[in-house]
Amino acid sequence: MSAKTMRPHRRAVIAALVITAITLAVLFAMGRPPICTCGYVALWYGDINASGNSQHLSDWYTPSHIIHGMLFYALGWFLFRKLGLGGKQAAKWSFPLAVFIEAAWEVLENTSWIIDRYRSVTVNWGYSGDSIINSMADIGWMSFGFWLALKLPVRVTVALALIAEIVTAIVVRDNLTLNVIMLLYPFDFIREWQAAG
Repeated sequence: MSAKTMRPHRRAVIAALVITAITLAVLFAMGRPPICTCGYVALWYGDINASGNSQHLSDWYTPSHIIHGMLFYALGWFLFRKLGLGGKQAAKWSFPLAVFIEAAWEVLENTSWIIDRYRSVTVNWGYSGDSIINSMADIGWMSFGFWLALKLPVRVTVALALIAEIVTAIVVRDNLTLNVIMLLYPFDFIREWQAAG
């Protein structure tokens, strides 16, 4: 079985939709705002240091979520194919696995612990968590990244991810790699470089 023949089964897509619906309910139960408290929804919001960041449909962190989808595709391919967990049919269930991981992150990301962590160790000192519409959009963007990884040759997928990382690092001095580093083991020199932007 080729990695590119691994298609989500219809029931797997339904499972992914159920996971997304549960995530929506959990975010509402957590008291997250449905949309930006500014009162409108924008397709794009480009100021990472303003209160509208992570409140709209897309922003400079959208490429990170697309890369999540690419990485989760690779993870599912590895788990289900290389480790033989369930064979060919089980491999088709990597999409709901990807949605589950992304959804779990969206819930965790909106806990006071992660919000405070972002504020204390990254340049996003004004971060107040995501709006629900942003979290749902992030799951959608991750799904788009998963679809790209499903359809494109591996070298093209890797190139797109690297381009996204380089562009966001140049434009806003942040990207998925820097975000992970700063959350797990922050470096002062990175924070100083980011703050100088």
